[in-house]
Amino acid sequence: MEKHPSSIHQIRFQDCDPLSHLNNGRYFDYFMSAREDQLANFYGLHIYDRLKKSGESWVVARSEIEYRYPAFLMEKVLITTQVNSYSLKHVEVEMAMYDESKKRLKALLRTVFIPFSVVLNKVTEHDAELMELLKSVCAEVDQGSMEHRLSVIEGKLK
Repeated sequence: MEKHPSSIHQIRFQDCDPLSHLNNGRYFDYFMSAREDQLANFYGLHIYDRLKKSGESWVVARSEIEYRYPAFLMEKVLITTQVNSYSLKHVEVEMAMYDESKKRLKALLRTVFIPFSVVLNKVTEHDAELMELLKSVCAEVDQGSMEHRLSVIEGKLK
């Protein structure tokens, strides 16, 4: 299983500020859309089908983002995602946005998702099948602080 799925996305007009920079709040939208597509395309995990069938999905418990370089109107960016850690009650996903050639990191996002039942209206646990998937795709990186991860990632780009 691919531990570092990636995909190309184009920055759109409606997502930019008057200076043609991607609006800071829209980075989350690009990251979440990329992750949703990658779950379906790389792992066959369709989160909305899962929600319809089981009444379970995920909610965001925590996010931390670092902006490094702006993304510009009509620019193509490469978004990579990976599972950094997981348990029965959480999954931490790291998402990175680069220029298309992956020479410059534009932003790094770490988000903790928790499984949630909309039927029971409470936090649940990942089922055995999902735990096996998480085990097979976990990147098991030395997470450390955000500053540490940035230095590791940017060190590989030089």
